[in-house]
Amino acid sequence: MSEEQKKILEQQLWNIANTLRGKMNADEFRDYILGFIFYKYLAEKMEIYANSILEKDKIQFRNIDENTAEGIEYIEAIREESLETLGYFLKPSELFSEIAKRGNGNTNTFILEDLQKILTNIQLSTMGTQSEEDFDNLFEDMDLNSTKLGKSAEARNEIIVKVLVHLDEIDFKLNDTELDVLGDAYEYLIGQFASGAGKKAGEFYTPQEVSKILAKIVTTGKNRLKSVYDPTCGSGSLLLRVAREVKDVNNFYGQEMNRTTYNLARMNMILHGVHYLKFDIKQEDTLEHPQHEGLLAEAIVANPPFSANWSANTLHLSNERFSQYGKLAPASKADFAFVQHMIHHLAENGTMAIVLPHGVLFRGAAELHIRKYLIEQKNYLDAVIGLPANIFCGTSIPTCILVFKKCKEDPDHILFIDSSKEFEKVKNQNMLRKNHIDKIVETYRNRTVIGKYSHLATLQEVAENDYNLNIPRYVDTFEPESEIDIQAVMQEIKSLEAKRAELDKEIDFYFKELGLVF
Repeated sequence: MSEEQKKILEQQLWNIANTLRGKMNADEFRDYILGFIFYKYLAEKMEIYANSILEKDKIQFRNIDENTAEGIEYIEAIREESLETLGYFLKPSELFSEIAKRGNGNTNTFILEDLQKILTNIQLSTMGTQSEEDFDNLFEDMDLNSTKLGKSAEARNEIIVKVLVHLDEIDFKLNDTELDVLGDAYEYLIGQFASGAGKKAGEFYTPQEVSKILAKIVTTGKNRLKSVYDPTCGSGSLLLRVAREVKDVNNFYGQEMNRTTYNLARMNMILHGVHYLKFDIKQEDTLEHPQHEGLLAEAIVANPPFSANWSANTLHLSNERFSQYGKLAPASKADFAFVQHMIHHLAENGTMAIVLPHGVLFRGAAELHIRKYLIEQKNYLDAVIGLPANIFCGTSIPTCILVFKKCKEDPDHILFIDSSKEFEKVKNQNMLRKNHIDKIVETYRNRTVIGKYSHLATLQEVAENDYNLNIPRYVDTFEPESEIDIQAVMQEIKSLEAKRAELDKEIDFYFKELGLVF
């Protein structure tokens, strides 16, 4: 698929999404459109898989009669294999195209009840199987009886039929295993909702350019990963971005507090072809109730909520995630609590990269104590990367990436990169382009020292700065103003004065010709 075709598809999907907008906010109509796209994916995947099983019998799955003994026999056999391979099952009459076709008939068929039943049946089909947790309540945010879709049942039916019919016309090319058209389109929509809805919607999404930097950093020198973990995984986009940088990831782990976003993350995983046995996404508060005890991940990435509140309960000091530090992050700023949590789950050969507000670099008290411990006692901090301001949805504050390793290749230094001035302004947002991303990543990987851009600081240098990591202390970006030649400026002023006198004479001449006084 060419770039132009991809853009056309993305625009088509965004237009369909806007059919639902009505009086709903971005969060609400996002849940419907992404849910319908996910249902279409599951149905098409089901049909492709079933047809491959039925190939020898020269039968098409959608043509099986569910009311005959032979049809029931076929369906039961396919159900068994589908649950093992795909993790769910749909009957021929429950396929996306079939329900769209029924709704699009000239009889004004009412499909809402059938559609709600199908979405429930997808979940019920997994009961008692290994995939049950991954499909549990996946469609709970799609209330087809909500008055936000329309005041009457008929109005709701009409708008949903319209959306289904438009979606049914789009070919996601699932037969072509080399393409991830639907996955890319899904990512595009998630990004659009985040950028169009401000802070609330932006909480579940890391801008792609930042995701790329994090993903490229944690996969440096690796073709395969045993595990990747995101303790604040949002929609799961960051985990999936890491997977793009390597040939294979054995297991994906994530935790997300928000129920709706947790559903979105699971959908996103399945829709990108991640087998249900390869991902483990949990819904809970990561700091208060961690769900992956014992996990040591080879790559860890995160974009946690900036300076969030947390309990900072002293009981945490007996928890092995925090106990060795002797102090907890402040209750009003959980940034370092996330760092401590992630380090606890980092494998000895692993790399972690976390996006945080600049305040973590220089704030004092408990945060200084934790910074000092990580550098002086553990020597885990590998790099500090300053990013431009205004690149995240919902906040204009400048941010940074902290990179940690338990076994550093360069144990004597911490690399500082200041990329805060290298971006392209697009409307109200600052954007990192490919050349900006490549420069950050290559500078990190090669540990290159570039004037006014990067610096390799010794541990002694950091200690002398009292463990203040504020980037200008290490990367000198000062641009001296050019000297002013006073004599030349005076000469230019004299020249301008002379020209003005000549112009005054010329204007006076024309005024006299007109009989006017200048």
